[in-house]
Amino acid sequence: MKILITGCNGQLGNEMQLLEKENPQHTYFNTDVAELDITSQEAVEAFVSENQIDGIVNCAAYTAVDKAEDNQELCHLLNAVAPGYLAEAVGKRGGWMIQISTDYVFDGTNHTPYVETDPVCPNSVYGSTKLDGENAVTAACEQSMIIRTAWLYSTFGNNFVKTMIRLGKEKPELGVIFDQIGTPTYARDLAVAIFAAINQGVKPGLYHFSNEGVISWYDFTKAIHRIAGITTCHVRPLHTEEYPTPAARPHYSVLDKTKIKQTYGLEIPYWEESLSECVNKLLS
Repeated sequence: MKILITGCNGQLGNEMQLLEKENPQHTYFNTDVAELDITSQEAVEAFVSENQIDGIVNCAAYTAVDKAEDNQELCHLLNAVAPGYLAEAVGKRGGWMIQISTDYVFDGTNHTPYVETDPVCPNSVYGSTKLDGENAVTAACEQSMIIRTAWLYSTFGNNFVKTMIRLGKEKPELGVIFDQIGTPTYARDLAVAIFAAINQGVKPGLYHFSNEGVISWYDFTKAIHRIAGITTCHVRPLHTEEYPTPAARPHYSVLDKTKIKQTYGLEIPYWEESLSECVNKLLS
């Protein structure tokens, strides 16, 4: 197959490129904004047609959650309009698309893990635009798969794990929120799941993916510091209201992964095992 990967310079895009080497049976077109402007319908149509693209994995997104509150137009263009262009272009060719979405489509008021059929209720610009993107992709491409994920990190780009390692080395004390609960997702594990879908055949629909287990941001930070051998920084638990942000965060973001595990026979790693792998790579 000829597969277009967008957002190839991001966390997930970089992990996808590493795994491409283990899946040489396909031809990949790794693009970021320099190679393909996905906000131009004309450019997208031309690229997909000229390169005879069979499938698209859209890793591109506007992910600056707080900045999105003041940049609604750009956020909507990247997270909702552009995915629609991609889906329409590949849909015309009878191809498939995998769109990456987010736990932010929920308001975080659940007390049990979110399943794909739970009602959506985003309470931020980022969450709303990602939900619009899900709907645009589903409407334009019959063979589309939406994967919602949460708390993404990797050895690439800027993310919470890297920030906590840096701050842990720089500061004697850190305050981290303890009343927001979820599950971290190692981008490499998500990339493995995406390749399972590609190689077994994309089965359209909504899916949830994160690592296994449940944790708060505070506990996550303590684990990062323990694995990284940081002992000189005291981490304090904070309430959400002690650390106000422009965008509202879901208090509970645990995703139920049963559907994707059963559909593709996946065994998803526990969050701490994947965190250890990532931190060890970062420090090696």
